[in-house]
Amino acid sequence: MITGLDHLVLTVRDLAATVRFYVDGLEMELREFAEGRKALHFGAQKINLHVAGREFEPKAGQPTPGSADLCFLTARSLEEVARHLDGRGYPVIEGPVARAGAQGSIVSIYLRDPDGNLIELANRR
Repeated sequence: MITGLDHLVLTVRDLAATVRFYVDGLEMELREFAEGRKALHFGAQKINLHVAGREFEPKAGQPTPGSADLCFLTARSLEEVARHLDGRGYPVIEGPVARAGAQGSIVSIYLRDPDGNLIELANRR
């Protein structure tokens, strides 16, 4: 029945810090839509951003900054990605480590975004 993921929503404390992390650090594209709302685009997906206390309705039952655990795939080497992020003040906290991805084995590194969400960046094996 389900064929893919269109978007997900992150609830954030500091919109500017979040945008810096995802645009400068992870090289996603910031786009504005529907009355000034913000979204981070990558591939064929996006992350909509809700500022805590000013969420768009309808919303999650308990929207909380820092409660997400997200894994993104990259075609770049994890060493290159780690250098890029570290140079922008976003240090890797673990990895590279072997993990099981949705379509097979992956190798991952981990870091946290400004809200404390766990961000996993992975290469398919």
